[in-house]
Amino acid sequence: MVDKVLYRNAGETKQYTPITASAGAGDAGKIPALGSDGKLDPSMYDPGADPSEPITASEAIGAGKFYNRFADGGVLKARLADNSNARPAHGFVRESVAADAEGTGYPLDSVNDALTGLTVGTNYYLGTAGGVLAAPLDATDAANTGKIDQKLGMAKSATELVTDDYDYVVL
Repeated sequence: MVDKVLYRNAGETKQYTPITASAGAGDAGKIPALGSDGKLDPSMYDPGADPSEPITASEAIGAGKFYNRFADGGVLKARLADNSNARPAHGFVRESVAADAEGTGYPLDSVNDALTGLTVGTNYYLGTAGGVLAAPLDATDAANTGKIDQKLGMAKSATELVTDDYDYVVL
């Protein structure tokens, strides 16, 4: 049940029921309300608000893995991001994408909710094969020379990493 709000109209106080779904321009200026699931109805969103992007995987990319965009014969493709071979993360997938298949990618600056085993409040960094590390690479360790140190974001739950588009450093 949607809570009603009070408003003044022509000198009178009236009750108004906010809308839980939008019919488009005719609902401009109306007050929105959360639905029974506690979320705004998708009809209230800007159609451009979906941050997903179509990707073509050059190799299999598992759910929750981070990908790197690259040009392959003039075609933009996605492959596993990897701190050991100059492949910084540009985004991630929530569902697995097979090699040479189309899939849906999500850019950094969104939530990767296809992970497991994260520790709330811990910052995570790019690992190998699209994975994550709970600690940054040690710049003083000679074994890390030439690797990418890229912070990806902070865990808000055991399965959700709030990513940000941080710059990376080549050690």
